[in-house]
Amino acid sequence: MVSPLDGWPMQLGMSLGLLVSALIVWGLDRPRGRWGTVVRRRLLFGVPWGTLVCVTGVVGIYLFVQDGWNHWYNPVTVAFASWSYLYPLGMLAGPFSHVGPSHLLGNMTSTLAVAPLAEYYFGHFPPERGETSFSSWRTNPWVRAFVLFPLGVVVIALCTGLFSWGPVIGFSGVFFAFAGFALVRYPLGTVVALSAQDVIQTLYVAFRSPQTIGEATTHFSRPWWFGIAVQGHTLGFFLGAVAGVYLLRTRDVQPSAFRTWAGGVIVLVSSSLWALWWYRGMETFVLFRGLGVIFVLALATLVALAVRTTDRNAFSPRARQVGSVLLLIPLIAMAGVAVPINLTSVQHGGQNALSGVSVRGYTVTYAEDVPNRKVSVVDVSVGGETTQVNTSGVIVVNPDREIWSREVSKGQLAYSGGATVRVGGVGWSKAVGIKRTGWSATGGGTAYQVWLRPADGQWKRAFSSGPATASPVLAGNNVSIVAQKGRFALRLSRNNTTVGTAPMPTRNATVTVDGIRFTREKRRIMASINDTRVQVAAKEQYRH
Repeated sequence: MVSPLDGWPMQLGMSLGLLVSALIVWGLDRPRGRWGTVVRRRLLFGVPWGTLVCVTGVVGIYLFVQDGWNHWYNPVTVAFASWSYLYPLGMLAGPFSHVGPSHLLGNMTSTLAVAPLAEYYFGHFPPERGETSFSSWRTNPWVRAFVLFPLGVVVIALCTGLFSWGPVIGFSGVFFAFAGFALVRYPLGTVVALSAQDVIQTLYVAFRSPQTIGEATTHFSRPWWFGIAVQGHTLGFFLGAVAGVYLLRTRDVQPSAFRTWAGGVIVLVSSSLWALWWYRGMETFVLFRGLGVIFVLALATLVALAVRTTDRNAFSPRARQVGSVLLLIPLIAMAGVAVPINLTSVQHGGQNALSGVSVRGYTVTYAEDVPNRKVSVVDVSVGGETTQVNTSGVIVVNPDREIWSREVSKGQLAYSGGATVRVGGVGWSKAVGIKRTGWSATGGGTAYQVWLRPADGQWKRAFSSGPATASPVLAGNNVSIVAQKGRFALRLSRNNTTVGTAPMPTRNATVTVDGIRFTREKRRIMASINDTRVQVAAKEQYRH
């Protein structure tokens, strides 16, 4: 039986609620066609066709290029990030690809909220008096809606892939370009549109899952700012703002500097462009919140200056040039820094030579405390932070595609005990399974092993950790768990000298080492000597 608070009854209720509330507002205002007239004045039939074309294309890439149709929650991502200029496919596909459904949903709802306002500013009909819609291909509304606007979006997207610092994946850089473009003409409208993104996403999620039951759990998580591609977002914002200011100059429009600045601060803060962060160790990250606020204020001020200096009556040609140049300098600087960073290659050997499994040019392996090639492209130390960062986890390498990526961290694998990494390319994908098995010593660390398996192969051991020593001392002996040759063993030592070893006992079995009996009771290893009985180890537990 379907609960009235879940399933189709609630979906129907939400749909009716949305319809009724819209009809009430319509009746109160009685627009008599005014709303439609305003929209149709700028958009063909009042519809943002270019936005819909772009969203459809990006979703299509997720479904059919990244194989999201068959693996909605685990598409191929490693092949479609902008790794290097030497890997053109990644540079071309990265800005249009996504790492999962939540990433895709977030970017598409943001686009649907802000892009129509940017498209309205661009317009399907010529804004100049005396121009007719079909006098040339440039003024043809069909061409502007279905060709020029989507083409401009593609160019912006490619620029975010080509000139971001390091590998990026996702349409978010283009979303920030929409925001920057719309902001220079409709600053307050952009603020409202950005707020609408949360409304759209909430309605979508509520329609799919009207009721959710949650419970208190422990889980592995990183800080919320981890993974935000601030450099790509900033580049997209500058690209959109520059394009918007250029259009302002051609149309001789002079928006308010205060509105532009205030809208810019609100938009940039609410979209977390202030979240400047970096690595500090393998699972530690630092957020430069204060520096990020200063950064946002500087961006908003630059845009307000560029927008205000479009006024030909209030500013001299030299002042207008200065306003434009100040906005272009950061854009050019970012592109200049990106070139040496993105001119990288993965050498044959090295990580590719580590023990792992090979799948059509890819090597999937596990390693700990190795240099993170994705971060330390150019070793620089600034403000006490360095780009030389080591990492641990499941690593995917493909020298032919210039790919080096840690796909699953050591901490993630220790929490879940398993994962699946998908590798592939256009038209194909293969899954590689990963699992971790281990024993935790009482009061000590954990001895563990990591195994890998291609879809059509057998499990292969890729990594064995060092021993883990329990804190209880039995008759002067230390008890350690040792991972060796795919198995686990108990080792007894005294004064750093091994007294004896024995394989880990099977369920309900007992082994004896130097007079000490070790019994396995379900997931625990109990040690007994004389009248003393203590737990020395337990099988590692995971939360899938």
